[in-house]
Amino acid sequence: MRAAMTTGRLRPGWAAAVTLVAVLAGCGEPAPPDGAATGGLSGELVVFAAASLTDSFTQLGEQFEAAHPELSVTFNFAGSSTLAQQINQGAPADVFAAANPQTMQTVTDDGGNAGPPVTFTRNQLVIAVPAGNPHGVTGLSDLAGPGVRVALCAEQVPCGAASATALDAAGVELTPVTLERDVRAALSRVTLGEVDAALVYRTDVVAAGDEVEGIEFPESASAVNDYPIVVLAQAPNPAAAEAFVDHVLSEDGRAVLAEAGFQAP
Repeated sequence: MRAAMTTGRLRPGWAAAVTLVAVLAGCGEPAPPDGAATGGLSGELVVFAAASLTDSFTQLGEQFEAAHPELSVTFNFAGSSTLAQQINQGAPADVFAAANPQTMQTVTDDGGNAGPPVTFTRNQLVIAVPAGNPHGVTGLSDLAGPGVRVALCAEQVPCGAASATALDAAGVELTPVTLERDVRAALSRVTLGEVDAALVYRTDVVAAGDEVEGIEFPESASAVNDYPIVVLAQAPNPAAAEAFVDHVLSEDGRAVLAEAGFQAP
């Protein structure tokens, strides 16, 4: 099943542009975000990124556009396996950020990368439950209890593969009521009250705020996902792609990812 795509375009505000002009005229050029040099970049940059990166990459895109006023950033957020399939089928994109190395490899095996992928962050599973934890879930074994409705990601996407690894490590067998196309879709089942729990990333629980609680479990240590990023071989805007990857890898990029709950690689 082809996962739905979420695509958004970020544009710097006119007020920010006026402020930049004033600073340039009176005080010299301000320092851009660390890792993002100004000048020379224009047009559109298209970034395909795992759904779990939605909030942090949107923020990084805003920073990147502020440093490069002639450039606009368009994101396609979806399940990594869906994005990899689209890239291999020729979808125009400049950068791919996947939620695990295995999915990235389907692109590199097809010759879709311009250089070697770089691991830029890591993520770990938690059990997401509604606020108040009404079923008293404390670990994976509770998910197999009677009457507990569970959402998992489909196993072909990274969060689903990690969930299968963690459940195997715990020796827990369960039948989910739904298998979702990406981790944000699994989380939405909890926030909508359609399930009692879901296996999602720590970052998704952070993004959900007070709507859900995250239950840590020891078996998640066996299913930590490394996130690789790469400039694509057929990138329409390779210079901007290289600069954006540099920004993700920069001190500012690491700070945004850490604030969202991601771990250092």
